[in-house]
Amino acid sequence: MNFTFNDHFASVTSHYARFRPTYPDGLFAWLAAAAPDQDLVWDCAAGSGQATLALTRHFKRVIATDASQAQIDAAPSHPNIEYRIAPAEASGLPEAVVALITVAQALHWFDLERFYAEAHRVLKPAGILAAWTYGVLTLDDACIDACVQKFYQKTVGPYWPSERRHVESGYRTLPFPFHEVPVPEFHMATAWTLPELLGYLRSWSATGRYLAVHGTDPVNGLGEELALLWSDPSIRRQITWPLSFRVGRD
Repeated sequence: MNFTFNDHFASVTSHYARFRPTYPDGLFAWLAAAAPDQDLVWDCAAGSGQATLALTRHFKRVIATDASQAQIDAAPSHPNIEYRIAPAEASGLPEAVVALITVAQALHWFDLERFYAEAHRVLKPAGILAAWTYGVLTLDDACIDACVQKFYQKTVGPYWPSERRHVESGYRTLPFPFHEVPVPEFHMATAWTLPELLGYLRSWSATGRYLAVHGTDPVNGLGEELALLWSDPSIRRQITWPLSFRVGRD
């Protein structure tokens, strides 16, 4: 069976691997407790391993798949992680072997009907599918935050793929044929310097599409604007992202 894969991050892979935020460890501890066992987890659409490495602290074995060779090449190695190039809809895993499937910031890219069929096929009885997404970041300085929000909505706003609407709705409008499980409240937080923030903004698919169309990096102009507000680019400023979940049992 053939699957179409549009690699929205091929042009920003190095920024994605270096600057994407990480998820709270409490989330993975909670997922491990909710799963029927801690033997095997499938990290689907793992990208460059933003969730993969953290899963090794709670599960004996992690199989991480992504359809992008470039993303997998940028992922960290670990003795308990097996990386594979595979689409979400065709993992290559045997039936009923996975206690948990994680999908971090990627469910909106999938052919959902085919992916859900694959998830039902590979999950053990009472296995868990956990998908989550994070919205636009918020900074602790109101003026800096306003500039970043304008960049998100106006500068690169027209260059977001149409699937971005599902991120903004927190996945609530997507079908989810599993027995849903309530999730505790989690959020992501970090403290970044100005160069780290700009690196993250360059990891956005919309930034890459803007660059491809115009031949100029839109982050450069924003960086000049923020440098005046940041005062010292080495100062670390608090940044948070809201996390939204769809978690269900097979």
